[in-house]
Amino acid sequence: MLSYRAAIGLGSNLGDRSRNIDAALALLDGQPLISVLLRSELIETEPVRVSDRDPGGPYINAAAIVQTGLSPRELLGTLQRVERALGRDRTRQAHGAARVIDLDLLLYSDQTVSERGLTVPHPQLHRRSFVLGPLVQIAPGWPIPGLGVTVRAAQERCVTHDRA
Repeated sequence: MLSYRAAIGLGSNLGDRSRNIDAALALLDGQPLISVLLRSELIETEPVRVSDRDPGGPYINAAAIVQTGLSPRELLGTLQRVERALGRDRTRQAHGAARVIDLDLLLYSDQTVSERGLTVPHPQLHRRSFVLGPLVQIAPGWPIPGLGVTVRAAQERCVTHDRA
């Protein structure tokens, strides 16, 4: 069976945020055909507010590298099942709303995927310092397909743009 590396972004800003991240990683590691290889340190970041009524506070963000025999679509389905197991209901949440857990498929080996409901690399990866910060800790040299830069170079560009 083929095996691929994938980068996963994790975030939480409701409840016990660090415990939510740990629980998500434990559930992922317990899934068939998925093994968590590396995880970043936790980083606290301010949320991007969609509404002033959003009840969530600061996010805890992290990244993980997994080894998987699942296809990108199957891996996305597994990430969404883990989110549901931890209490996330995507059908009732507005985009950008506070959440118990958020799992994003950021990178899948050196592949690009553009299907309904799935784009890899994650389309906002290079614009999100709260994703690149944790990811650069564990995969600085990973080339981002389609961008022609590594995770580290994308993070350096993003930090530069954040300051502008």
